[in-house]
Amino acid sequence: MEQLSNILGRMGGVNLLPVALAAVAFVLIGAPSSWVTLTVAGLAMGMMVFLMASGLSLVFGLMDVLNFGHSAFVSFGAFVAATVLAGLSGWLGAESIALEALALALAFLAAILFGLVAGWFFETVIIRPVYRDHLRQILITMGAMIVAEQTILAFWGGTPYAVPRPHFLEGAWIIGDVSIEIYRGFAFALGLLVFIAMVLVLNRTRIGLLVRAGVEDREMVEALGFRVDRLFIGVFMAGSALAALGGAMWAGYETLITPALGGELMIVVFIVVIIGGLGSVEGTLLGAILVGLMSNYLGFLAPKLALASNMVLMVAILLWRPNGLRPAVK
Repeated sequence: MEQLSNILGRMGGVNLLPVALAAVAFVLIGAPSSWVTLTVAGLAMGMMVFLMASGLSLVFGLMDVLNFGHSAFVSFGAFVAATVLAGLSGWLGAESIALEALALALAFLAAILFGLVAGWFFETVIIRPVYRDHLRQILITMGAMIVAEQTILAFWGGTPYAVPRPHFLEGAWIIGDVSIEIYRGFAFALGLLVFIAMVLVLNRTRIGLLVRAGVEDREMVEALGFRVDRLFIGVFMAGSALAALGGAMWAGYETLITPALGGELMIVVFIVVIIGGLGSVEGTLLGAILVGLMSNYLGFLAPKLALASNMVLMVAILLWRPNGLRPAVK
């Protein structure tokens, strides 16, 4: 382990892990066209998981809140976006890219707005009374998750809900023998834009500086006249909105969703957060890409091992780096 750590440190550190994984997979898969298709699919899956996991990582790492109810925002984001798209089905069938893009934008906006409002309510009513009490946080947020899932059942029913997708995101790009699904390319691009925006906000803006300072020394920041509690509410709302956006993206990817969507994805989301390192946006992205690539490669090479691949990956990384690949520095 120490020798591997030294080699990676000289070559660019843990950032090269996805490259190393892709290189090994290329040798094992053999067919270049299949490898490219699986790699793009893994990157797209990783970006969608990143959208859901980044908010949890911020809340977990910066605010020290164990929010097991994070899956509720994912599920509601998916169903809200799907409902808006269903209501605008006329626009999706109008054969106008502008109308289709507007319908998609409105669906995503509705999911984000719901995430912001729900995040404010969740932090104010449920989380605030149990700050610094992890056991009560786990119990109350798990209870909130169950209530949210039952609420979705009451409004949308238990049968799978179909999610219409804009025509311009259907189909695939064919480049020689390589087939790249258009929606996957869109998911990767959107996830990359969100990552860049988060990094810029946290590292290049006054709000990001205040949030990080509030985590390190709350009393000093408050003594300077800033309301740290309001900053933390903003962080929680942003994290909830990102989860809702991730749920909306995943709904379009699956095209058929159930109320259990968020709960099923939360296992992967927590694995990504733990692998990347708590509170680290860069670490969350790295963990999400590794999980996405590993799932797709093993799903092709050894389908029976695909379900356990993420857990094995997490155990291996934690044995090597117990704090995650790129934990936030506090």
